[in-house]
Amino acid sequence: MAQIGERIGADIITAMKAKEADKLTTLRMVKSAFKSKEIDKREPLTDAEEQSIITTLLKQRRESIEQFTKGGRPELAAKEQEEIELIDAYMPKAASADDILATVQGAVEQITKDNGGTRPGPRDMGAVMKVAQQRILADGIRADGKLVSELVKAELAKGA
Repeated sequence: MAQIGERIGADIITAMKAKEADKLTTLRMVKSAFKSKEIDKREPLTDAEEQSIITTLLKQRRESIEQFTKGGRPELAAKEQEEIELIDAYMPKAASADDILATVQGAVEQITKDNGGTRPGPRDMGAVMKVAQQRILADGIRADGKLVSELVKAELAKGA
C-alpha cells in the first residue's frame, strides 16, 4: 500500500484503541475499497490510484447527501457529511483556482502548438480537457473536475 493506505491503517488502530466506532467504520470502508481494487489489479496500488478511489468515495457521499436532503432525511445527510470530512483529510491539499488556471492555460498552449499555431476553440474542449487532466495528474495536484471544465470553457471562449 502507498502512503494514504498506510496512514489509514495506522488511524484504524488508533480509532480502535479510542473506541471511535463511526470513525473506525468509515476508515475500514475506505481500506476495504483499496483492498478490493488491489485484488482486482493483482498488485499494490499507487498513490494516484488511492487518490482516485478516495475521490470516487467522496463523490458518492456528496451524491448521497443530495438525495438524503431531497428525501427529507437530514440526519443521514449529516452522517454522510461527517464521512466526507473524515475521508477528505487523507487527500492532498486541493489546488487553488489560480494553479488550475495556469495548468489549463498551459494545456491550451500545448494544443495550440500541436495544431501548428491555431488556437483551439470551444469545439476542442475534449482535447484540452484531456491534456489539462493529464497535467493535473502529473503535477500530483487535486482539482475539482467541474472547476477544471469551467476554466477550460472560459479559456477557450477567449480565443473565439
